[in-house]
Amino acid sequence: MDFVSSEQRNKIHPHKFMMWIAIGSIIMMFAGLTSAYVVKSSQAGWEEVEIPRQFWFSTTTILLSSVTMHMALRSFKQREMNKYRVLISLTTVLGILFLFLQWSGFLWLWNSGVRFTGSGAGQFLYVIAGLHAVHVFGGIIALLVQAIKAYSAQTKHYNTIPIEIVSTYWHFVDLLWLYLLTFFILIR
Repeated sequence: MDFVSSEQRNKIHPHKFMMWIAIGSIIMMFAGLTSAYVVKSSQAGWEEVEIPRQFWFSTTTILLSSVTMHMALRSFKQREMNKYRVLISLTTVLGILFLFLQWSGFLWLWNSGVRFTGSGAGQFLYVIAGLHAVHVFGGIIALLVQAIKAYSAQTKHYNTIPIEIVSTYWHFVDLLWLYLLTFFILIR
């Protein structure tokens, strides 16, 4: 019996496994998009675009949200529920601020004359950063669910799986944004 319980402890939780499958799919999608960017950028008529300043502010915001997410998970594991509630809420607010700053960056691009027509980095920037924003929005929904759970009930059972999944996903979208921003800066 000890062998079976030890073996079960070494297995990955099915929800975590599905999250890793989803992350793998997202990585493949963005790898394909950034590869298409590289191929397309070598063609005639390619137009470069300046990265909006707001994207730098959004980068700082998402990095800070990753720190608060880490602290929220640690607080939950230590059963410091008041601290957890504040930190999960702060992470959610920072995620919303990230999306607002991204939107502001997209408006700056649009007002600078970068449209969906023609051939250039602007079109890829809209699509790639926009798809990333959609994934961040999904993360915000998950954060909101966790925040509502934290405030709506007295936690008697400290199941860390849901918050670990949200935390891993949130750190992933953070790292993905760092990759994308670095990509857009270096591949010019």
